[in-house]
Amino acid sequence: MSLPEDLKYTKDHEWVRIEGDLATVGITDFAQGELGDIVYVEVETVDETLDREEVFGTVEAVKTVSDLFLPLSGEIIEFNEALEDEPEKVNSDPYGEGWMIKLKISDASEVDDLLNASDYKALIGA
Repeated sequence: MSLPEDLKYTKDHEWVRIEGDLATVGITDFAQGELGDIVYVEVETVDETLDREEVFGTVEAVKTVSDLFLPLSGEIIEFNEALEDEPEKVNSDPYGEGWMIKLKISDASEVDDLLNASDYKALIGA
């Protein structure tokens, strides 16, 4: 299981890549492994501004459907449309081609509440 050191993480098993006031969000390698084969990713909140912890979409696997929670407050500006045809990218490349949304951060101070890689490892017992 990989956990890139340059990313931030949430207790809801999402990763966040911060680039200025933009954040790219996906689910962690641990999360995709727990979910199993992902068959569908739904995000209908593009162009909406949501608060941290609000549901921004769902990920459907063979055995379950899970809500996706926004790690930071802001406006969802892009959905990875490649996942519409190839949701399995979340399984095969969760930190790369399997990213889910891009977000314009509205409150940069919330970044301080995210976990670093070692804190996330402790959370999942890795």
